[in-house]
Amino acid sequence: MAVVPLETLAFLLFALLTVGASVGVVLARDVWHSALLLGVALLSVAVHYVMLRAEFLAVIQVLVYVGGVLVLITFAVMLVRRDSEIDMEVTG
Repeated sequence: MAVVPLETLAFLLFALLTVGASVGVVLARDVWHSALLLGVALLSVAVHYVMLRAEFLAVIQVLVYVGGVLVLITFAVMLVRRDSEIDMEVTG
């Protein structure tokens, strides 16, 4: 039986996490859950950069995409989202 290196197992784990979170972004019905899964996918891509010994790209990935784009999406969701109970009180 062949011994699988620890780096290969870590790569497979984060590859499955990246693919799973990316599929979750597309299939999630709630925009907030989709944004959170996008954050998981982007962070796991940063882990892939660290595994490739490209630490600068990993830091830029976290700062620009996770820190910037995801925060912008979060604020947009919080500002645009309407509470259904408030809508029912206004119309009913």
